[in-house]
Amino acid sequence: MTVQQEKVPTQQDRHVAWRGRSEQADAERTSAELDDAESIRRLRARSRRLLGSMMRPHKRSIVFLVLILVGQNVATMATPILVMYGIDHGIPAISDHDDYSVMVAVGAAFAACAILEYVCVRLYIAQSARVGNAMLYALRKRVFWKFQRLSVSFHERFTSGRVTARQSSDMESIREMTENGVDDLVLAGMNVVTITVVMLVIDPLLAAVSLLTFPLMLGLAKWFSRVSAVAYRKARETVAVLIVYFVESMGGVRAVQAYRREERDRDIFGRLNHENRFAQAKGHQQNAIMAGGMRGIGHLATVVVLAFGGWQVMIGNTEVGVLAAFLLYMKRFFDPLNELVQFYNVLQSATAALEKLSGVMDEEIEVAEPAEPKRIERPSGEIRFDDVRFHYREDQVVLPGLDLLIPGGQTVALVGATGAGKTTIAKLVSRFYDPKEGAISLDGVDLRDLGEADLRAGVIMITQENFLFNGTIAENIELGRPGATRERIVEAAKVVGAHEFIESLPDGYDTHVRKRGGRLSAGQRQLVVFARAFLADPRVLILDEATSSLDIPSERLVQRALRTILADRTAIIIAHRLSTVEIADRVLVLESGRIIEDGPPEVLVDSGGDYAELHRQWEASLV
Repeated sequence: MTVQQEKVPTQQDRHVAWRGRSEQADAERTSAELDDAESIRRLRARSRRLLGSMMRPHKRSIVFLVLILVGQNVATMATPILVMYGIDHGIPAISDHDDYSVMVAVGAAFAACAILEYVCVRLYIAQSARVGNAMLYALRKRVFWKFQRLSVSFHERFTSGRVTARQSSDMESIREMTENGVDDLVLAGMNVVTITVVMLVIDPLLAAVSLLTFPLMLGLAKWFSRVSAVAYRKARETVAVLIVYFVESMGGVRAVQAYRREERDRDIFGRLNHENRFAQAKGHQQNAIMAGGMRGIGHLATVVVLAFGGWQVMIGNTEVGVLAAFLLYMKRFFDPLNELVQFYNVLQSATAALEKLSGVMDEEIEVAEPAEPKRIERPSGEIRFDDVRFHYREDQVVLPGLDLLIPGGQTVALVGATGAGKTTIAKLVSRFYDPKEGAISLDGVDLRDLGEADLRAGVIMITQENFLFNGTIAENIELGRPGATRERIVEAAKVVGAHEFIESLPDGYDTHVRKRGGRLSAGQRQLVVFARAFLADPRVLILDEATSSLDIPSERLVQRALRTILADRTAIIIAHRLSTVEIADRVLVLESGRIIEDGPPEVLVDSGGDYAELHRQWEASLV
């Protein structure tokens, strides 16, 4: 008999120690912050600042909305007084003197209140929708721009799924708050104040009895505020992790299917989905306790007022109309509170979303735009590294102190083992990162002092990803110079050798490339990217493994395009294929962030050094 070996759950199976580790870490960090009162205070203050910045441009509209709600509150609060007046004065006037004037006046006042309430509700719905949409529009734009301005290091640790969560589920929670229930929140506050004042004026003793249930209500509200804040933060965290895993799994669906990992991914997604359902259910259970408790307290308060008020009526200390007004006020007091409890779900969810979004908005921009950008007067493409030190982590120095001069118009190839610092140099020249020490200059201007627009126009980096956006081929080439004419787009394609294959496509330059350029081969995508770069006409062009994913025929096609687009401009080439390196004027061999060989490729091949050995191994691989 075979005994089935028990499967030991891996770290990945236990939770998500996969691509979304950073989201889980953020969730754990947020949960830990909940135990620190000072951290909670800072978190809430940060959220309030974001909410305040959203509301500030609409101050006048918000004041108008508040005035509308005041009008609605006046219309609503006036009706119990009219009932009281009608019972205590209108009915006796009809009974004793056959005088209908009081009841007619009460009826007219009722009609005026109804009209005022209708006008206020209609105005509020229309105006609040306009303000809410404007706030969401501005916030979405701010968050999107912030994500674009944040440095590459941020995006390398902040997964695409988390970005999606911020712009989708978090925004949806805030939209629900702005559209559904803000009036309940404001009106409930107005009701508490108005009803308390009116009841104290009408009958202080009965009002005091009515308020006996306040401590119960306040205690329940305080409990709910405390536990629901934790529950809804947990709900936001779990749904964010769920979105992250979904986006990453769908993005890597080819790898999932290739390695037959569908069942495993379903299991992980099922567990994450269960965690989210559990977190949501816990919040709803707490909401049920709160809603039921509020209704119970409301009924208790009504019974107390009815019993005590009835006794007061019987002994002649108060009138029937006063008791009727009190009972109506009790209903108007507790009904909005019950609606407010329902809105509190939305409010807590939106608060948690605001905390997440405020965290993004407060992220420091590591590669910041200079306060007073400098211009390059005579661009030539000269690049200089002056004692540049860089590390991604404190304990792992990539460049210990690099000195390098690349004259304008020179093509330099960087070779060396993985981790030698080649891509890091390319990222620093592109200013995806700033050096920790030292300086990098372009034509004598420190990159940190160069304006963003000038830097991106002067330096362009092409990677092996060959990223194409959804749209046509012409639109993808035009990204190099937005607004370029079709003639210039075609000219760029002809120069790099892409025109022939583009013309052979069904719609030519108007052919849709589909998702990530899936309609084109790797070589065709590369040529489109080269056409884009040629149209941009940068002074410095960086190629980071730009031909590593190509087959030999495609590589030869791209090699011809390379010789064209590298002419008369500074170029940095990173490649393991030495066929690409051979077109360089100069080769730098790197080891642990230091240059150990420097010279023309044909000279280094004959020198017997590291490059010569790499060249020998490459030639052997071709046999």
